[in-house]
Order: sequence, then C-alpha cells, then structure tokens
Amino acid sequence: MTIINFIKIYLIAVPIFFLIDLTWLGLIAKNIYQKYMGHLMRPTPNWTAAVIFYLLFIVGLVIFAIYPAIRNNSWSYALLYGAMFGFFTYMTFDLTSLAVIKDWRWQIVIIDIIWGIVLSSSVSVLAYLIGKNWL
Repeated sequence: MTIINFIKIYLIAVPIFFLIDLTWLGLIAKNIYQKYMGHLMRPTPNWTAAVIFYLLFIVGLVIFAIYPAIRNNSWSYALLYGAMFGFFTYMTFDLTSLAVIKDWRWQIVIIDIIWGIVLSSSVSVLAYLIGKNWL
C-alpha cells in the first residue's frame, strides 16, 4: 500500500464514518444511551477525544478491511473484515467497561457491539465501493 493510496482511501472513509456514526449517536441511539448510562455521561462530549478516536479507528479500518478488500477486489472481504474489526474493537471496549465501571449495563454492551459491527462493516463496504475505482 502506497502512502498516496492509503490517504485516498482514508479520505473516502472519514466522511462516511462520521456521517453514519454521528447520525446513530445524535439521532437514533441518543435516548438509548441516555436511558442506560445518562448518569455516566458528560453534558457535552469531549470532542477532542472523540475526533482522535474517529481518526485513529478509521486508520485501522483502512489497514485491516478496506485496503485489503480493494487489493482483493472483494466487497465481501470488506464486509467480513470490517465486521470483525468492529466486533473485536467494540467488544474490547464494552467488556472492559463492564468489568471495571460500576454502573456499566449489559444492555449497552450488546447494543454497542452490534453497532460496532454494523458501523465498521458499512463504512468498509461503502469505502471499498467508492475507492476501488479511484485507485
């Protein structure tokens, strides 16, 4: 993977990821998170930490799912490896949180892991479909 190709795919994936995840967090799941963990939430997000997470997480998606899918010319590779990346990363966070945060709820663990799978696989497939013709 050349750095130029990496940057191209990354620049495709970033807005897709932001659009999907911010729609989920801001519109669809806001009340779910408020219900189960509102007492743990800040009044406003720490945007610096959120942006750093997004930018680094997407690096992982490009390295482990999107670019290999383009190299293999396989949308199903993007789907499968994007889903696995989302599963393992979100599962790591959620199960660790369940283990060490007093009021972390199992409902959030399940919802969040499923969301990680959906988000990561969706971003990977969409970035693959757009990026395969751009490289």
